[in-house]
Amino acid sequence: MAIRRYEPWGLLSELSRELGRLSENAETGDNSSLATSDWTPAVDIREESDRYVIHVDLPGVRPEDIEVHMEGGLLSISGSRRSEATESGEGYKRIERAAGSFYRRFSLPDTADPERISARCNNGVLEVSIPKQEQTKPRRIQVEG
Repeated sequence: MAIRRYEPWGLLSELSRELGRLSENAETGDNSSLATSDWTPAVDIREESDRYVIHVDLPGVRPEDIEVHMEGGLLSISGSRRSEATESGEGYKRIERAAGSFYRRFSLPDTADPERISARCNNGVLEVSIPKQEQTKPRRIQVEG
């Protein structure tokens, strides 16, 4: 028998953290972490000198089952992974591979160039490349009077 430390306020603290996170998301309009899908793929985001790169782990998802959309400064990645057909004679003891739909959404910085975004899938990893816009130099505007 394992000895567990009794923490009467542990669950309440956890609930408070979750409610705080949800209210922050509601204020910013970012609902990407809410339960809107059957499973959530792992994501890596990297900034390079000329672009942002997002890698999404999507093993078992066919490229034609992935949708990438850009609208209003938000990049959405969604799709689905089909469950494998199982034979009735096999007896599974444990199933950990999730099937069904997924959805992730990311706010892009102002420096992102939405017109040149590209995506490709290779070996179950989706790579979304988001080029940066050319930096414009500030200029002085003459005020006429």
